[in-house]
Amino acid sequence: MIFRLVGDGRPYPEHGLGQRDWAAIPPRQVRLDQLVTTKRVLALDVLLDEDSTFYGDLFPHVIEWGGALYLEDGLHRAVRAALQQRTSIHARVYVHAGPRLGDTARSSVAR
Repeated sequence: MIFRLVGDGRPYPEHGLGQRDWAAIPPRQVRLDQLVTTKRVLALDVLLDEDSTFYGDLFPHVIEWGGALYLEDGLHRAVRAALQQRTSIHARVYVHAGPRLGDTARSSVAR
């Protein structure tokens, strides 16, 4: 088994992270067999494209929520690692504890 589970969609609440927010999170090593995917389908052209990270982040994005690690972005990188017989990847991991403080403050002001 490559991944812990192949999921379909994001079970966690919206996190509101932008590219700059993700870039501020240092990458760490994550085992592939601990990841739950949020996509069931992988585009073969993305998997085989050597320049697939040219315009994006070099590290996959993972959300830690409810005791699980969800692979939000970078499925093609994780599959490539598995095809190269690697058991882990470096990813940016955001620990999601619920709505972000800024979102809570905005929603209470709107009331």
